[in-house]
Amino acid sequence: MTNHQPSGENTEQAQSNEAAESHGGHGHGSGAILAALGANLGIAALKFIAYALTRSSSMLAEGIHSVADSGNQILLLVGGKAAQKDADAEHPFGYGRNRYFYAFVVSIIIFALGGLFALYEGIEKWQHPHGIDSWAWVPVAVLVGSILLEGNSFRVAVKESKPLKGKQSWWRFLRTSKNPELPVLLLEDAGALLGLILALIGVGMTLLTGDGRWDAAGTMAIGVLLVAIAGFLAVEIKSLLIGEAASPEDLAKIRAALQNGDEGRIIHLKTVHLGPEEILVAAKIRISDSATGLAVAREIDEAEVRIRAAVPAARVIYLEPDVFDPEREEAKEFER
Repeated sequence: MTNHQPSGENTEQAQSNEAAESHGGHGHGSGAILAALGANLGIAALKFIAYALTRSSSMLAEGIHSVADSGNQILLLVGGKAAQKDADAEHPFGYGRNRYFYAFVVSIIIFALGGLFALYEGIEKWQHPHGIDSWAWVPVAVLVGSILLEGNSFRVAVKESKPLKGKQSWWRFLRTSKNPELPVLLLEDAGALLGLILALIGVGMTLLTGDGRWDAAGTMAIGVLLVAIAGFLAVEIKSLLIGEAASPEDLAKIRAALQNGDEGRIIHLKTVHLGPEEILVAAKIRISDSATGLAVAREIDEAEVRIRAAVPAARVIYLEPDVFDPEREEAKEFER
């Protein structure tokens, strides 16, 4: 199998690192991450003050939620930085999947620290309900202010996601994006907004009725919401962590670049994402049985140029020239 690199291994590694650095900033949503981090730290402080004054379980659950989200944003920034490390002998394809790993850790934190804690607190409050007897206006003011701050953070995440989303629906973008940070932020911010609304309903009904079970119900609803978001993220990011193929659109472009008008040229083709913006391409291609070594090398060079022009993220390319034998290939497929 041949890995033909036009400018040598070191040049390709440098190009990969430069590209990773260009995506390490706004490319992986650092603007949205920093906006969310700033908003969540401020919101967390306000919520804990409100909890200290009112003993509202919704305020406590929301405060813990904001602390968890702040930690998550720090983890996403750490993952983006770790992904920029140079490839080495132990990790010859680089560290791009660090971004997937840290995003997966985020989903676990949302589940454990956010969702499960809210459910526990809500159940405990349901069993021992109490109203909000003092500083009644504080939680309402804090929640309304938090909704405004969180809404701005969500707006930034939406704005940074639109170029990557393109014409896809938001649901398809969340399901198919190879960039883990922006879908995480979108769901975190959407969950935070919905959680704040649920908390506001619970607190508001508690103030109106004097029944603390409304506050407990709001807290449990927040827990269910966060567990659902964490479960969705865990499933999607696990798939990226294991190794997903290039998108159907990129795969079609790679296939067309390899075929170059000859539909029977590709014997096998496999792709995998080494990171959000780096794809490994491995293919066995049919060549003429009379081709010389120089002609084969030239043909591989040209195929790599076409692939990189069609899909710039295809930075690591392995092409194996072969003479196609249908019976032999059928036997190999049967063995697999």
